[in-house]
Amino acid sequence: MKATGNFDITMDPQTDDVAPVGRIVINKKYRGDLCGSGIGQMISKRTEDGHAAYAAIEEFTGTLHGKSGGFTLLHQGLMSPDSQQLNIQIVDGSGHGELVGIRGILEIIQSQQGHSYQLSFEVSSPLTE
Repeated sequence: MKATGNFDITMDPQTDDVAPVGRIVINKKYRGDLCGSGIGQMISKRTEDGHAAYAAIEEFTGTLHGKSGGFTLLHQGLMSPDSQQLNIQIVDGSGHGELVGIRGILEIIQSQQGHSYQLSFEVSSPLTE
């Protein structure tokens, strides 16, 4: 199944006295087939020559095609001056409420109009697995 829509994001940089990385609290408001909020933390590292990496954990709570619940997203990203690779997936076993058994991949689309998403997912009942 597919879900599409857009989202707004705010990022709140944090200080990190433990590791030489950037740490940011992320807050998202999703609209469309996925409606609700996401909150999480991201750590990142940028090199002097323009390469970067980040990882984040985000907890989504809201509705997906009218089903109430939530799930955890794992973000992984690698960037260079010429390209970027993003992998965002739903953590298996993290679905709750009516979204128990959800699995999937989230794609972020960035444009001048803002951020949008496409979620490719399936929900299987834990009783039928």
